[in-house]
Amino acid sequence: MTGNAQQFTNAPADRNSEIGILITKPRGYLAVKSAFLLGRVGSLNARLVELTGAAPGDHAVDIGCGPGQLVRALADRVGPGGRVIGIDPSQEMIDYATGRVGSANCRFEVGAAQTLTLPDASVDVVTSTFVMHHIPEAQRTAALGQMFRVLRPGGRLLLADTHPTGRVLPAAVRIMSRFAARRTDDPHAPGHHADPLAGIDIRRYRETLRAAGFATVDFTAIPPMTGVLVATKDA
Repeated sequence: MTGNAQQFTNAPADRNSEIGILITKPRGYLAVKSAFLLGRVGSLNARLVELTGAAPGDHAVDIGCGPGQLVRALADRVGPGGRVIGIDPSQEMIDYATGRVGSANCRFEVGAAQTLTLPDASVDVVTSTFVMHHIPEAQRTAALGQMFRVLRPGGRLLLADTHPTGRVLPAAVRIMSRFAARRTDDPHAPGHHADPLAGIDIRRYRETLRAAGFATVDFTAIPPMTGVLVATKDA
């Protein structure tokens, strides 16, 4: 999620540089996310779950799961015969999410997108929402490669990030995204974007996903401010 992530993190700078931006204050994050999405977090998660195509009995993983809202929505979708794992580099987020597990078919663990420990071809669905801009620019291709690796043939990856519509929202997001999208004063620095919206536009990963081996990559916009890529691994 975009925003001044610094107000939600107390992780050391060197740890952030290795893993990415760590958000360590779950309650503050939840409050801002709810306001940012105009109170539509539940309906957004329902739509994201629908777009994954997750079915009863599927195994899924949510990378950068934060406080676990999407994990719980996926767990409801896959049912008791399925399994959902939430992974986040922030111990504070994992502790918070674990304390609110509502069903036996989901669990949470500390980990980073670029160093997943899941076995090859072990899950049917991978989700990662409002996360890519938090991963160091140089490690994002590796992170997408890890997501491809853990998916079974025919599996689906869903990536989502901010995609504002209308006149007011883009201007607000430009201001809020300066930290999370990693703007710098050096226009030649990795991760710099003249327009910070370009840095969080999920569509920028379409060609990277195709290069990683995904057979199809489709974009969907969910009003008021979410863009979604769904990529399918060749069966």
